[in-house]
Amino acid sequence: MRVEPSSTQAIPAVAEVPRHVAIIMDGNGRWATRRFLPRVAGHQRGAEAVREAVRTCVERGIEYLTLFAFSSENWRRPAEEVAVLMQLFRMVLEQEVAKLHVNGVRLKVVGDLSRFDTRIVELIRRGEARTARNRRLTLTICANYGGRWDVVQATHRMLTDRPELATSFTEADLAPYLAMAHAPEPDLFIRTGGEQRISNFLIWQLAYTELYFTDTYWPDFDGRTLDEAIASYRRRERRFGQTSEQVREGRRAAQALPGAVTPLPDA
Repeated sequence: MRVEPSSTQAIPAVAEVPRHVAIIMDGNGRWATRRFLPRVAGHQRGAEAVREAVRTCVERGIEYLTLFAFSSENWRRPAEEVAVLMQLFRMVLEQEVAKLHVNGVRLKVVGDLSRFDTRIVELIRRGEARTARNRRLTLTICANYGGRWDVVQATHRMLTDRPELATSFTEADLAPYLAMAHAPEPDLFIRTGGEQRISNFLIWQLAYTELYFTDTYWPDFDGRTLDEAIASYRRRERRFGQTSEQVREGRRAAQALPGAVTPLPDA
């Protein structure tokens, strides 16, 4: 597997449209409560918002969309709500994979799948296999995922494969074992629902990601909301440890060599 350089090791090309968008889909329950509906209604409406997000990302030319669907901490929620979420996850996998495939979307599911029932795991594996060759958009669902879990499991797998690294290893050694090794680091992180924290999501990968928080609840997330986030992203100066003058020089170089990755300058 080819793993793209980390933003702490090389400066990625910056475009007007983010290549990779990662979203914490927050506010389903509060959306429902404000409408005097059961929380499950918010999760059901949230599934429709996922379809809208996928469609909009395809239209905007975004290559990777990563959604935080269920964290390793979400098992702490009431058992009834967890059961509903599992049922909804299974239904989405049963009903949506064919549509993703027809539209050229590749599905990836990352996280500790050991706690899911065999039917869900089977649907995940079948969906990933069916869409593996699609390249229009890579949709990654983080399920029973945690950022700290990711670093720990990656370290364990790396040392199992390469025990000689036990006393010394680099970011490049660890990178292929991270759950998101198939994707570049996110350019833009979005959290809906008004909260302003990362909540153990992609803590390794978000090192130089632009963060955007919106009060919009996830069930109301649409193309307009995504465009507002992208507009905010375009106003940011992504320096990756450089000065503003170096950024301007880099832009001129990028125009001459589009898509080039520029090494970090010597200290």
